[in-house]
Amino acid sequence: MEIGPDSRFERRKQKFNELGREADISPRILSKELQEMEMDGLVNREVCDTKPVTVQYSLTEYADTLNEVLFAMEKWGYSHRQHNTSGDL
Repeated sequence: MEIGPDSRFERRKQKFNELGREADISPRILSKELQEMEMDGLVNREVCDTKPVTVQYSLTEYADTLNEVLFAMEKWGYSHRQHNTSGDL
């Protein structure tokens, strides 16, 4: 899950392994980060009654409050990259 203007961090449910592949981080780090995001009210965690047991994660409505800030950060990042590559340092 990612938050950004290109809608990579969507409200759809995603399984733990799917998130791990997308984020390209270790399961241990992903688990820690998701726990923190859940404690902060940004992520919902749903244990599914399947065999084997699966866990799905989704964004909360509260997570939507970060969109404006993250869009601004991404916009600045693009501008900063262009500034650095144009030689205007």
